[in-house]
Amino acid sequence: MTRRRPVPQIHHTIDYIEIPARDLKAATAFYGAAFGWTFNDYGPAYAGIRTADGEGEVGGINATEDTAGPGGPLVLLYSDDLEATAEAVVAAGGAVVRGPYPFPGGRRLHFTDPSGNELGVWSER
Repeated sequence: MTRRRPVPQIHHTIDYIEIPARDLKAATAFYGAAFGWTFNDYGPAYAGIRTADGEGEVGGINATEDTAGPGGPLVLLYSDDLEATAEAVVAAGGAVVRGPYPFPGGRRLHFTDPSGNELGVWSER
């Protein structure tokens, strides 16, 4: 399994995102349950986030005592069904901390994962 997508990198676009986590096992369980993500296991301190087709990676979860928490870079995910995503986040152990609310591109929400990282999810509807 490669660590990166087998496509060329594009200048000034998101290429790879690392999410800090206090507990790697809890973080991979959360993102797996909430979003269906799968991971490449690189040991006790790192898990690669596989692409949807499983042919590469789009990011990783890095075990660390220091997490960015709210106020760090905001990663936005896309959802076809924002309400179902909010329910999945809560069911997996996260918390919706803002929204869903309208914005010029549609609607979005913010949530925190079990390590306190804040991410967003947006939908056109």
